Amino acid sequence: MAAAAGKWWAVVLAVAVLLGPGRVVANTEGDALYSLRQSLKDANNVLQSWDPTLVNPCTWFHVTCNNDNSVIRVDLGNAQLSGVLVPQLGQLKNLQYLELYSNNISGTIPPELGNLTNLVSLDLYMNNFSGSIPGSLGNLLKLRFLRLNNNSLVGQIPESLTNISTLQVLDLSNNNLSGQVPSTGSFSLFTPISFANNPLLCGPGTSKPCPGAPPFSPPPPYNPPSSPTTSTGASSTGAIAGGVAAGAALVFAVPAIAFAMWRRRKPEEHFFDVPAEEDPEVHLGQLKKFSLRELQVATDNFSNKNILGRGGFGKVYKGRLADGSLVAVKRLKEERTPGGELQFQTEVEMISMAVHRNLLRLRGFCMTPTERLLVYPYMANGSVASRLRERQPNEPPLNWETRRRIALGSARGLSYLHDHCDPKIIHRDVKAANILLDEDFEAVVGDFGLAKLMDYKDTHVTTAVRGTIGHIAPEYLSTGKSSEKTDVFGYGIMLLELITGQRAFDLARLANDDDVMLLDWVKGLLKEKKVEMLVDPDLQNAYQETEVENLIQVALLCTQGSPLDRPKMSEVVRMLEGDGLAERWDEWQKVEVVRQEAELAPLRNDWIVDSTYNLRAVELSGPR
Repeated sequence: MAAAAGKWWAVVLAVAVLLGPGRVVANTEGDALYSLRQSLKDANNVLQSWDPTLVNPCTWFHVTCNNDNSVIRVDLGNAQLSGVLVPQLGQLKNLQYLELYSNNISGTIPPELGNLTNLVSLDLYMNNFSGSIPGSLGNLLKLRFLRLNNNSLVGQIPESLTNISTLQVLDLSNNNLSGQVPSTGSFSLFTPISFANNPLLCGPGTSKPCPGAPPFSPPPPYNPPSSPTTSTGASSTGAIAGGVAAGAALVFAVPAIAFAMWRRRKPEEHFFDVPAEEDPEVHLGQLKKFSLRELQVATDNFSNKNILGRGGFGKVYKGRLADGSLVAVKRLKEERTPGGELQFQTEVEMISMAVHRNLLRLRGFCMTPTERLLVYPYMANGSVASRLRERQPNEPPLNWETRRRIALGSARGLSYLHDHCDPKIIHRDVKAANILLDEDFEAVVGDFGLAKLMDYKDTHVTTAVRGTIGHIAPEYLSTGKSSEKTDVFGYGIMLLELITGQRAFDLARLANDDDVMLLDWVKGLLKEKKVEMLVDPDLQNAYQETEVENLIQVALLCTQGSPLDRPKMSEVVRMLEGDGLAERWDEWQKVEVVRQEAELAPLRNDWIVDSTYNLRAVELSGPR
């Protein structure tokens, strides 16, 4: 019997060796995720692909793995899930992103999540979690984003969370937390915004002191300068002296004004940092308020050699701060036009609240009577546009896998702007030049200079159309009405830029009798069934044809003529993850066939671009 048992264990050991550690880890992770599926109620069958009979969970929708088949992301935000979390989630040792926001999940937060020591982002906000915040979360020393807001959490904030030195974003607002807010460690960086609407919290991180603590020091009162008390005779003398002084001032003012007007004609740049006169109304969250002198030194007096780019409202400079970190400094135009002021207020107030790994995070700002500047992290790999069309000879082209990740990452960033900012934010200028790449070539949606805060109406009429030709949606161009579907159109064009490597609008295509608009050029080649001619030659055929076809299908769905027909960005994310594209594409083709039979093409001038009209059904093979 003992010999038989020994042989059995030998077989087991041999199988384990043959499969390798990656296979064992994958099965453990699959079991953990399947336990989560069994514990959740999935009304929309979002988890239908989570099949425990498969070798590992890397083929499941909403799950991302690394090259070793270890799960590194679980993306189930806004999936209308309910139920409770399971302690087995603590077995996902390589997990970096756990996204379960905007569901109806209840119960307590499992303490076992403290075992996920590689976790970078834990987003459980807008659920129905109860109980206390586990102190074990203080073990997540790589955590950068912790958002537990809009739940029903109670008890004190664990002191252990202050040990997470990497923490950049903390939101515990809109719960029922109590006690004193920690003020040491990383918590010294956070403002009352992170703890708002917890009536029982107290301490420096809130608006009220704790019982027994000294009251907060009130701000110093404003004491306007008082006029000195003088006698009647002195008053008369002062009036005469004042009149003489005013006359003398007028004599000197005329040449001074003339001198100032002459100086305005000169293109020289001069900077005056007047801290006492900086705008006192901007006090925003965790942003750093830079002095103008800091940014002047960082950019070598805003030298032209440090210019990274130019936009409609100003220039962007590369800079190095005193601590050695690289930044991009966006300096608004000196004229201080109303548009520039509006842009500054929009960027500072809105970007500071829009925090997501696929959005360019505002690091700080500077305001003086003469200057408005914004400070961002420096993106080492530039923009998608520059890597597609302006790369240096020693820089390799973007490979296909990187392009797919860029497509998904930028879609996630835009989806966050549309669905998880309150009120929503519309970018209004989505294009390859505004999708930046960090050191790992992860997509970061940048340049909210044209972002517009939207209320809860579906559309908003604007007096000026802003955007870039080739990316502007037809309804926005013709009516001035913009909505999140305006961004969806721009995103679709950006996908075509990723696939083709070409510009959205390029007069050079006229030399080959091609359409100047990228969308029309793509549609023309698709009608001729020349899909292979669409793909960027820099890829040198190193791509999957089915993946290219899928991405083209998503792009065409996003660029439909009617904004009502375009998918939402959250739907685009799911289609890129492999969920629902085939059904949406089949539905679109059936509608297009009906339109062909029911509509006659209207007469129009040849110079009007075809992008404003619907394309006839394009024959592309569906997903295989």
